Amino acid sequence: MKHQARLNCHVDLPSTWIKYRKDLCDDCRAVCCSLPVEVTIEDLVRMELVDVFEARDPAKEIAKRLRKRGLIEHFNFKSEIFTLARLANDDCIFLDQKTRRCTIYTKRPDTCRNHPRVGPRPGYCAYRRKD
Repeated sequence: MKHQARLNCHVDLPSTWIKYRKDLCDDCRAVCCSLPVEVTIEDLVRMELVDVFEARDPAKEIAKRLRKRGLIEHFNFKSEIFTLARLANDDCIFLDQKTRRCTIYTKRPDTCRNHPRVGPRPGYCAYRRKD
């Protein structure tokens, strides 16, 4: 039954997600990396997409430059939160398609660092076993 639940997890339906355990990441297809990733200017600096001097510019100007470079897909003017761009299959642009691992892991944004403690269903994840 538990194994069956794992097969039925769907990223867009948090009610199907399973309780997170640390060992789940070992053989997961990195399904969390297909969720929208919201980032702050501080995250962008850590990710080396924006330098510390550029970070002083108005956020809407930073958004315009990053959108032009294909690095963000959305900018919330009110909260000044950026949403990273995703590939056509909804994967994060920083997810290696072969290994299914993050290419900027040590510089990843806080949203990723804090998953699954934060997100659509805190404490749960849309685990899907690697094929």
